[in-house]
Amino acid sequence: MVLEASAAAPLVRPDTREVLGRIGSLETRLARSEREIDAAQAVRYRVFVEEMKAQVDPDCARRQRDVDSWDGLCDHLLVLDRSIEGDAEDQVVGTYRLLRHEVAKANGGFYSGSEFNVDPLVARHPGKRFMELGRSCVLPQYRTKRTVELLWQGCWAYALQHRIDAMFGCGSFPGVRPEEHALALSFLYHNAVAKGDWAVDALPHLHREMDLMPEEAINARRALFAMPPLIKGYLRLGAMIGNGAVVDQAFNTTDVLIILPIASISGRYVNYYGADAGRFASAS
Repeated sequence: MVLEASAAAPLVRPDTREVLGRIGSLETRLARSEREIDAAQAVRYRVFVEEMKAQVDPDCARRQRDVDSWDGLCDHLLVLDRSIEGDAEDQVVGTYRLLRHEVAKANGGFYSGSEFNVDPLVARHPGKRFMELGRSCVLPQYRTKRTVELLWQGCWAYALQHRIDAMFGCGSFPGVRPEEHALALSFLYHNAVAKGDWAVDALPHLHREMDLMPEEAINARRALFAMPPLIKGYLRLGAMIGNGAVVDQAFNTTDVLIILPIASISGRYVNYYGADAGRFASAS
């Protein structure tokens, strides 16, 4: 589900020259050129369209690229495999799309506002800087611990550089039938739904219930096992979940909103990646 962004104002881009982390032949950094963004869109097409059967418009299908109007507003975090011969754009194996608070504010809001009522969340925290994470994907052969660690490393370094106070974004379950994920969704509802100043609801006309099983019937271990790795990883970091799921017919997913205040991140993960994001900054 896509909202059209308003006409984009000229953006002040962060320094894209810096490598944010390395593990072996893999490195993470921001895209440095339109060609590298195009490579990230090609990876997204392979994962979202060819693998997950998302629907895209005919032009995207012809070009074999996942593209929308938000791409020009966001920074694109990449994971590259330097052992692949060719230019940098031939080496992109994973990507994350990052939208900073001030850019979203100047250009019509956040992408996930098309599914979740995020504006009141932001308004309740006038002194905090938010960042939206989206379009996370990794090519199948690179879905390993170190690739995921590099994506986290990149997001963490970027958040520190831009003095981000909280991150949020959609996490997706495969398919458009929430009842097929009753165990995991019910676990999230009973154990992780954000409350108080961090509460967020799905938009009323899209809201699908997550409370599909009674709490006493939920086996926590089985629920976590049934959860997509990205959502499970966010929970381990200390994330909360918005109230209500949303079915995204175009992307063939059932979405929940993940909210992660920086102050809530588990201390062991801060220590692991480094309070200055130095854990993999010069790893080899």
